[in-house]
Amino acid sequence: MDSNQTSSNRFILLGLTNIPYLQAIYVLLFFIIYITTLLGNSLLIIVVRINEQLQTPMYFFLSNLSITDICLSSTIVPRIMINTLSQDRSISLSDCALQMFFSLAVGGTECLILAVMAYDRYAAICQPLHYNTVMNKTFCICMATGSWTLSFITAFLHVYFTFQLPYCRSHNVNHYFCEMPPFFRLSCRDTWPNELANYITTIIITMCSFLLILISYFHIIFTILKIRSNEGRKKSFSTCTSHLTVVSMFYGTILVIYMSPDSANSSITKTVSIINSSVIPMLNPIIYSMRNKDVKGTIRKQMKNKSFF
Repeated sequence: MDSNQTSSNRFILLGLTNIPYLQAIYVLLFFIIYITTLLGNSLLIIVVRINEQLQTPMYFFLSNLSITDICLSSTIVPRIMINTLSQDRSISLSDCALQMFFSLAVGGTECLILAVMAYDRYAAICQPLHYNTVMNKTFCICMATGSWTLSFITAFLHVYFTFQLPYCRSHNVNHYFCEMPPFFRLSCRDTWPNELANYITTIIITMCSFLLILISYFHIIFTILKIRSNEGRKKSFSTCTSHLTVVSMFYGTILVIYMSPDSANSSITKTVSIINSSVIPMLNPIIYSMRNKDVKGTIRKQMKNKSFF
């Protein structure tokens, strides 16, 4: 009875490989990715904090983006490394629910933060005279708080109703971490209401955020094209290139995940999910730092003075 109860409260996650030397390579690779993610995003947050010139709405939201990247990577990558090395790839119901909750919440927050950052660029380029009025401190705090709150509420509801389902078919999860679609296929109850709720939330958060980004950049490009000097156009657009690169990577991976046939079981989808949750959080601070003179200047200055911490 106890063993049955124990097994009913645990799920088996798919490992990356069973070949020992490949396991070592994968773990080393993910360890490097994870440490780079933590250091890169933490460094960016510290740089914004210590440089008064960077304490603007754009960098405020960029700091929020770095926090989401740290949280997302910490939710997914350590579990993948543990599962790759361990013979016991089981995960408790509570741990799985927590992983699913934080990955959904942080992923949703990142969508919304990227949309607000696009609106910030729109206000800076299309309404420069009213920028400080539009993007005031209260508005920025409300936008950031609203993004986190909405995402955490929807994630809680999704996880709660997902784990109300009876899992009588199998407890072997065909994925590297706990996501909703693979769990729907383990249930012996009709999961149509859960899947419908998932699609509705995806449309509201992901698609609406993407639509706001598209509208913002439509106006930005239209405004930039009206600038007569090439230097002025180049300078205006250069403030958007880092954000556009991050948006393209983030939404590109989401598009592959949702456009792949039988997305819960596709090997392409699993690979892209890992890229979305581990590689992109590592690249984001690098992209923003490499193209930003203020960030690079602050890092060089602090390293010269040895006063980072």
